[in-house]
Amino acid sequence: MNDKNILKIIKERQSTRSRFDPTRPITQDDLNAILEAARWAPTPHNMQNFEIIVIDDEKIIERIANIQYTISDDFIKENYEQLSFSEEELLRKKVGLLGTMFPRELRNPNFGSEKNPKEEMISTVGRFLQSNHILLVILYDPNVRAPASEGDFFGKMGLGCVMENMWLMTQSMGIAFHVITALNADSVETEVKSILSIPNHMKIAYSVRIGYPATSSYKYLRVRREIEDFVHHNQFNNKYKS
Repeated sequence: MNDKNILKIIKERQSTRSRFDPTRPITQDDLNAILEAARWAPTPHNMQNFEIIVIDDEKIIERIANIQYTISDDFIKENYEQLSFSEEELLRKKVGLLGTMFPRELRNPNFGSEKNPKEEMISTVGRFLQSNHILLVILYDPNVRAPASEGDFFGKMGLGCVMENMWLMTQSMGIAFHVITALNADSVETEVKSILSIPNHMKIAYSVRIGYPATSSYKYLRVRREIEDFVHHNQFNNKYKS
C-alpha cells in the first residue's frame, strides 16, 4: 500500500451510526486482523496498558442495551454549542457536526427544562447499540502509567492510538465502526462491569460496535480546517505555507 492509499483510507474513515446487516457476520479472520491492529498500536513506554473484551453473545449485548441512564444537562448544552444546522454553516465553521446527525433532545439546549421534563432525558444504552454483531469494550488500569506522567495524559493518547488503528483497519476492510461513550457514564459503567465481571480497579475507556452497514454507507458532510489554519512555522502565529 502506498502513501496515497493510506491517506485515502484516513480521509474516508467515518463513524457509522446506522444499523448493521444481521445477515453479514464478521469472520474470525477479520476480527483477528482488527485485534492485531490494536495490538501494534503505539503506547507510552510500550506499556500496552489496555485490555479488550470481545462480546458477540446476543444475550449479554441485550443486557447492556437495556441499561438505563440519564443524559446530562452539561452534555446537551455543550453538544449544542458544537452543532451546525446547515451545511453552509458547517462549511463556514470548519469544525463540529451537523445537528441533523443527532436525535431531537440533543439538538435542543433547553431539553430537560420545565417544558421538557427531566424524565424524557432517561434513555437506554440500546439506542446506541442498535443491531449489533460484535461489541468491543476497551479497558485500562488508571493505576498503571508511564514514568513521570502524572494524570496519565500519554496513557490516554495510547488508548486513542488503539482506537485509530482498529478504525483504519475496519475502514480498509469495508467494516463499519462506531465509538460508543454511553458505557463510560458512572452509573452505566458500574452495571457493565458487573455484567462483564470487570475488576473494580479497571476503567472502561470506550466501547466500539463493529459490523457491516445494513444499507450503503451514509455519507455526511465532513469538514476539516485547512493546513494553514492550524500549522505554524518556526513561531506561533507565523502561518505555515503549504
